[in-house]
Amino acid sequence: MAELPASQQPENPAPDPWATLKAHTAARIALGRTGTSVPLREALAFRLAHAHARDAVYSALNSNKLLADLAPLQLPVLQVHSKAHDRQEYLQRPDLGRQLHEEAHALLKEHGTQDADLVLILADGLSAEAVNEHAVPLLQRLLPKLRQAGFRVAPLVVAAQARVAIGDEIGKLLRAQVALILIGERPGLSSPDSLGAYFTYGPRPGLTDEARNCVSNIRPEGLNYDLAADRLFFLLSESLRRKLSGVQLKDDTQLLS
Repeated sequence: MAELPASQQPENPAPDPWATLKAHTAARIALGRTGTSVPLREALAFRLAHAHARDAVYSALNSNKLLADLAPLQLPVLQVHSKAHDRQEYLQRPDLGRQLHEEAHALLKEHGTQDADLVLILADGLSAEAVNEHAVPLLQRLLPKLRQAGFRVAPLVVAAQARVAIGDEIGKLLRAQVALILIGERPGLSSPDSLGAYFTYGPRPGLTDEARNCVSNIRPEGLNYDLAADRLFFLLSESLRRKLSGVQLKDDTQLLS
């Protein structure tokens, strides 16, 4: 049955029984229908969300703004690039996004120090927009906690055309005990700008996912900056104390609260 035009809609329509549930999720539920299809507005909203997700995949780091916003954090910043020359190659060759370009090796070795507990890395991943929007607000909350606890932080690294595993190579070259990479996650239809945080203890090339911990969906509509900073601080502190990361390191923050 076709949907009535607005002029013919009843003045006091029955309350939507799904309204309460829909208020708690961005998932596409109870969209309604027009005949055998969803209403036009929902079809258009889906196409718009899909376009935002595609745009996120092809977005680029706003390096100038990032560097300006990072300046108050008072950390040296090093800019590096993966072996993927451009976005097309990055998407077609995931392996190249996991490896540093040769020119970056000398730069990172020059700044490496055995005194570093942690290196912070910003990487575009599959949504540079997530890094542009959320990385600095998260660091503004996390870095003071790390400094107050006595963490020795290496120069911050901004990596372009990069994937998660590139953090292990960066951490090894800077001789940091832990490498933490903030990276744009694979866009979803309700979250094109979700930021993920991955870290490894004893970073080195060749590590697999079981050696990493992940805190995901960092954004105001997901895991907010304050909670993400608290969770990461706890996990990083435990990682250094216990000298491990990955499947052996559990997030017990909820049990401790």
